[in-house]
Amino acid sequence: MSGLLRVTNESRGSVLGGRIRLADSLLARSRGFLLRKRPQAGEGIMLVPCMGVHMFGMGFALDVVFGDRKGIVIATHRELQPGRRTPVHGAAHFALELPCGTVAASRTEVGDRLSWRPEPAPAPGPPGGSPERVNGGTS
Repeated sequence: MSGLLRVTNESRGSVLGGRIRLADSLLARSRGFLLRKRPQAGEGIMLVPCMGVHMFGMGFALDVVFGDRKGIVIATHRELQPGRRTPVHGAAHFALELPCGTVAASRTEVGDRLSWRPEPAPAPGPPGGSPERVNGGTS
């Protein structure tokens, strides 16, 4: 897996996630969320290419959104439960695996247009991980 993406629903003016990992290799797509913690709001995985997902071996449910090469949503699956799978969506180019509730919160529907862009890594903080104290000029 490489790179973080910000995925936006351009049709609704909503964000599906700002910390979406790109899984564009066979190994990364095969792993998906297997052996990972439940994603938090804003997190997810974009599987490319992908026309269907399964939840075998998973310990939690996910929302899944399928889109074509142009970013048009062709299917959504809310709260896909462990042990289940989606149908194969022949027109799909990617799948987004997202925390449950993301599809509803973003109001994402079939026909919406999604866009994505690289999300810059957070800027490193000062050494020691805490902000420097600013002395008002007196010692």
